[in-house]
This record gives sequence, C-alpha cells and structure tokens, in this order.
Amino acid sequence: MRQVCTADEIRTATVLGAGAMGAGIAQVLAQAGIETRLFDINDEVVKKGLESIATMLAKGVERGKLTADDMTATVGRLTATSDMTASLEGSDLVIEAAPEKLELKQQIFADVAKVVSADAIVASNTSSISIAALAEADTNPERFLGLHFFNPPPLMPLLEIVHGPKTNPAVVATCKELAHLWGKEPIVVKDSPGFASSRLGVAIGLEAIRMLEEGIASAADIDKAMELGYRHPMGPLKLTDMIGIDVRVHIAEYLASKLGDARFAPPALMRQMVAEGKLGMKTGQGFYKWNGRKPVLE
Repeated sequence: MRQVCTADEIRTATVLGAGAMGAGIAQVLAQAGIETRLFDINDEVVKKGLESIATMLAKGVERGKLTADDMTATVGRLTATSDMTASLEGSDLVIEAAPEKLELKQQIFADVAKVVSADAIVASNTSSISIAALAEADTNPERFLGLHFFNPPPLMPLLEIVHGPKTNPAVVATCKELAHLWGKEPIVVKDSPGFASSRLGVAIGLEAIRMLEEGIASAADIDKAMELGYRHPMGPLKLTDMIGIDVRVHIAEYLASKLGDARFAPPALMRQMVAEGKLGMKTGQGFYKWNGRKPVLE
C-alpha cells in the first residue's frame, strides 16, 4: 500500500446504499466539498435518497444553517446511480451503508475490491458487525475500517472510527482528519462486538424494553427518565423506534452470540412486535405511534 493520502486529497467518494443512513452520509460528504456518488441497486430507493437530501438541505436553508448557494453547490456535487461499477470508478473513499447482514456486506466489498484502486480507503457504516470479518472480503485489509455515523448523519456530531487488526494507523489518522472536515467529533474504537456506541446503546435499550415488558412504567415515562434525569437527547424506546425494532433485534442477537452474554438476548416483547410488523417509525407503529418522523404521544 502506498503512502496514505491526506484528508484534503480525498476528492471523490462513493456511498453504497441510498437508504436513510446512506443518503445522510452522502449529504455530509457533498456538503464538505467532496464529489459524491450515491449508489443503490433499487432505482426507487436512489430517487427517495435524493429527495430526502433535498428536503434536509431545504430545512437547513430555512433555519439559517446554510445558504441557498450552499444548497445548490451540495446538490451539484451529488450523483445518483444504480450502476455500481460506474459509482466506484476513480473513487478515493468508499463507504458502505447496506443492511446489517454479514454475507451481503462481504459480497459488496469483494465487488468493490475489483474496481477501486489499491490505495482507496474502504469503510463500512456497520453499527455492530466485526470489521475483521468484513475486511476478509477486501484484497487490501490495511485500507479497511469502520466509519459508523449516527442517524441522521447531517445532524449527529459523533463519528465512531473502528480499526480492525490489520487497519493501517495512517488510514485511521486520515479518517480522523476527515471527520473534523465533515464537522464531526471522532472517537477511535478497537474492533469488538458492538464497538462502543452500539454496545452501550443496545444495553440501555434492551433494559428499557424489559422494564416496559414488566409493566414498571410507560414507554414515555421510561424515556423521560433518561431524557430529564440523565440528559439523553432522546429516550431509549423512542430511539429504538427510530432505528427500527427489527434492526435492533438483529444487533442484539449478534451481540448475544459473539459476547456469549444473555443480557443481550432480545426480550420477548421485541420479537413479538417484529412478528406483528410493528417495527417503529418506518411502519408508523412501535413503542410509539408515529406521524412521519414525529411520535404521537397519547
């Protein structure tokens, strides 16, 4: 691997996956001046991704967070496509934001390795899957790491940088530089199940669900305990609804398996809600009822 480029040498990036996280990450990069390609195999998802970016930027203009010229420039740096090879060619940085499935991500990274140059930085936005396991699919694991953004990426300041056992320290250093250029505050974490943020967040979320299951308090009051008592910006049940109850079930199962710890086993209430299609904000019903992105408090 040649000397790793500095953050200001990264001019072109690819985001693989145009869902809520992928679209948000693409917006962050484009706003920071990087020519950004947003890819998804589903044309409709790509279209919705671009629409969500336009909506978020428009709100930023309304609130005085950016100018109309900033919005126009950001949109001008975005390209959306369902052609993966075209999205990857000449890319200096690739960030995968596909569903949390190991085999799917490994296949994506195997395909990425066939197209991008050997010195391109390749990252996963995974919130829990082993970076070492994902890096096995890359022909150059030294350039591979985790860049875990938080939802919604344009607004959340934290970026969790996860280094695997083979990650070149210079790649981590470059990504720390990038984080600051993107307006993010980075933390650096060793590859371990759940990293730092997901392990802590899931532990709190699962305990909140068990408390609800046991009838200790209502969802709103459990959330209020953390919001007002511990200054959390959002309670654990509301946050689980926003992430997706099904997504958190998968993460909890993974952590329980990898850590060998029953504390991370999904509660029965969680599994029941998934079986009933109550997945949170995206289905309009979870621990709360939802009207778009707003919970309906009863």
